[in-house]
Amino acid sequence: MRYDYRIVNVFAEAPLEGNPLAVFEDAEGLDDATMQALALQFNLSETTFVLPSEHATARVRIFTPTFEMAFAGHPTLGTAHVVRELKQAGPGVTLEMRAGVIPVHAHGDVWTLQANAPKHRAPEASREQLAQALGLTARDLAEAPALWVDTGSDQLVIPLASPQAVKQAAPDAQLLQRHASNGTRSMAYVFARNDDRVVARFFFPKHGAILEDPGTGSACANLGGWLLATQAPLPQKLVVHQGEAVGRPCWLGLEITADRRILVSGRVIELGRGFVEL
Repeated sequence: MRYDYRIVNVFAEAPLEGNPLAVFEDAEGLDDATMQALALQFNLSETTFVLPSEHATARVRIFTPTFEMAFAGHPTLGTAHVVRELKQAGPGVTLEMRAGVIPVHAHGDVWTLQANAPKHRAPEASREQLAQALGLTARDLAEAPALWVDTGSDQLVIPLASPQAVKQAAPDAQLLQRHASNGTRSMAYVFARNDDRVVARFFFPKHGAILEDPGTGSACANLGGWLLATQAPLPQKLVVHQGEAVGRPCWLGLEITADRRILVSGRVIELGRGFVEL
């Protein structure tokens, strides 16, 4: 059987920027194990598989090289870009995911998703333990609290005192697993804000090493949830810069409306197409 796929870059302002994504156009006939194996074959942060849906424009499954995700931001936007053409849809599509039906809208090739209502809780780790896990000192952390936030993907959001602290973060894999784990996965989204500009990085351990994601839409949505949880004035409209440290600059738009909706946006650029035969 032949299965067509596309490679797109999300949160990209140029063809070789942004966060890459593989999108399989029609995954009917692929079982779970094969989808997981294909995601490992491509070895991108995520690979998505488009399927028919009775409740949305399309159903989408999202796989990292090692596990399936209920929701992730850049796969949502990148897959919506492909689904629009496949289904000859208008500027808006809906994607059925394990986390629910996600509405996604486009203005040209800039796509915007509305995240789920956030849930949050305090971490068990102290400021000193979080700082140590990040390779920083407690004074590098902002006064505002770190929070676990979930708008579709549960992540630890840690505000830092300055953009320089964000750049200097060098997490320790063992300490991150100890102090930044939700019991299933370990991760840390660190950020610093300067007016309407945010500098951010997203870390997670894998096979004993620390990996860094270039552009994390789910974490950007969780930043919106963090702003709501910390009672930031509304509305808010921010530009989040991520990915510089790994050579893949990403620009993410974050808007929190007066009625507390969280919107994440980014440009999608298609880079190439191909197929696999199984």
